[in-house]
Amino acid sequence: MKDGFVKVAAATPIVKVADTISNGNRIRELIDKAEDKKVRLIVFPELSVTGYTCGDLFFQNALIKRAEDEIKVIAEHTKGKEVIAVLGLPYSYNGKLYNTAAVIKGGKVIGLVPKRNIPNYGEFYELRYFTPGPKEPVLVDFNGDKVYFGSNILFRCSNMKEFTFAIEICEELWVPNSPSIEHCGAGAMIVANLSASDETVGKSDYRRDLVRTQSSKQVCGYIYANAGEGESTTDMVFVGNNLISENGTILEEAAPYDKGIVISEIDLSMLSNERRKKSTYASFGTGSYIISEFGISMDEDELPETSLTRVINPSPFVPCDKLVRDKRCQDIINIQAQGLKTRISHIGIKNVIIGVSGGLDSTLALLVAHKAFDLLKLDKSGIIGVTMPCFGTTDRTYNNSISLAKCLGITFKEIPIKEAVELHFKDIGHDIDNHDITYENSQARERTQVLMDLANMYNGIVIGTGDLSELALGWATYNGDHMSMYGVNSSVPKTLVRHLVAYFANETKDSELQRVLNDILDTPVSPELLPPKDGRIAQVTEDIVGPYELHDFFLYNIVRYGFRPTKVYRLAKIAFAHKYNGEIILKWLNTFYRRFFTQQFKRSSLPDGPKVGSVGLSPRSDWRMPSDASSTIWLEELKNL
Repeated sequence: MKDGFVKVAAATPIVKVADTISNGNRIRELIDKAEDKKVRLIVFPELSVTGYTCGDLFFQNALIKRAEDEIKVIAEHTKGKEVIAVLGLPYSYNGKLYNTAAVIKGGKVIGLVPKRNIPNYGEFYELRYFTPGPKEPVLVDFNGDKVYFGSNILFRCSNMKEFTFAIEICEELWVPNSPSIEHCGAGAMIVANLSASDETVGKSDYRRDLVRTQSSKQVCGYIYANAGEGESTTDMVFVGNNLISENGTILEEAAPYDKGIVISEIDLSMLSNERRKKSTYASFGTGSYIISEFGISMDEDELPETSLTRVINPSPFVPCDKLVRDKRCQDIINIQAQGLKTRISHIGIKNVIIGVSGGLDSTLALLVAHKAFDLLKLDKSGIIGVTMPCFGTTDRTYNNSISLAKCLGITFKEIPIKEAVELHFKDIGHDIDNHDITYENSQARERTQVLMDLANMYNGIVIGTGDLSELALGWATYNGDHMSMYGVNSSVPKTLVRHLVAYFANETKDSELQRVLNDILDTPVSPELLPPKDGRIAQVTEDIVGPYELHDFFLYNIVRYGFRPTKVYRLAKIAFAHKYNGEIILKWLNTFYRRFFTQQFKRSSLPDGPKVGSVGLSPRSDWRMPSDASSTIWLEELKNL
């Protein structure tokens, strides 16, 4: 449970209809398995102690009594265990029968939650047996203990408050006003659903979408345990298909007809941060809810690390699946091009100026401009690509700039800036052999001056090429490449820029354009501000500031989820275990935090640019941070590692 992770499970025992002892044995076996795997919450299907398909046997007092007796035996079995078990049983109260979930922890039943929404259509006829349960909890006597019985119960960990869950039962997920809406508004971070959903054609996909969407809308973890093998097949077939979802993502699922247990970890700290950020997230307060508290054996700071079975994606900005990735690339390019199209139309111009370096960022900006001009039906000669060779320019990037411009049919200009920069050095008294920051930034600012003046000459605007990763690190010359009149790449991280250019390369039918784009993809990322060595790039960006794949991982988890440095470090070690050791990761994580805080002033004066994803650093929308904020508490936490 450290770092906010709680290990949870959904389990489908093989049942024997109406055989509570056999069912209890199977349930206890799965509880033991969950305990061995450090699971803290395990959810079983609806009416799992008796079986869902008992039919008119639910009118038999013997079955009802034996179900309650078996719950007592199962509760006794959990003594000394950390796992919480949620089971289904028919429960009789005040002369009525209720389809009920029993929540068990440490040898006791700590709550009874009845089903409120009873289906009575199609193959379901539950109203024949069961009464809709009360919303507001009442105290009942259950096997000699006083226990709350009602829908509005929150189960909360006394020494880890974020670990709060609530219950809904099967149909309640499918109705328009699900109880989980109120539960989550009252503070539940996890919803446990005990279900007996039969299988029909297409239903598993719909069920999956419901679980995923509900976890997204309620910003919660959702554990869905479904009935399976052993239920009567007189009229229905049950196939399990258990699901664990978190904020719109399926973390783990059992394929239909699988039996047993699925396990994953729900990130409570991430969910909590998401809810804090969303101003429209409804928080109703606990109101009529009863809080049933349970404890864990250690305080959060003393807990060992939860072993994670969930996948930690090393490239959170880039979908793993190629079809999804291609669709994402297409969507982003359309957003970029549409943003630029609208800006060009609004100003009423027909020309744009782009500094073309032969690198990834300027290539993407040029390709986006090309698409925007297609949308506007403007002549491509209005795209003015400018290469400005100087001290660090290599033949490879220079030639790629020329070839790219030819393939795209744009206006191309070559304006060497070496003499202008040398004259500037003379004016300010800078030694040309001193390859310091002044030497580098003078070139960047000279290039920006050239582009801005050309924009005036051609009645156009300068298109910025800098990307989101560079903005996060402040890897841009202030009032140099940092400045433009519209930055099409400003919310696209470097790892995604590469895939966008690759997408263009794969989609084009022009073999020469494809060759050029592939060579650009193979070129090391560099600002090319220092003289080449033996004709090759001497200044590789990732050697200086660190690998962009690491920085993009840090950026996503820090800005998107607000994770602490220790958690980001832990997740990075898992995600990049195949590539970087902990020492390397820690080194570049320190670099990220240091640069992220010290370079905010560059982001505070960021030019306009379209937002394309869930992470952005524009001061007008996503990221409002003071330029003089201190990084002390973040760096101190890293120091303690």
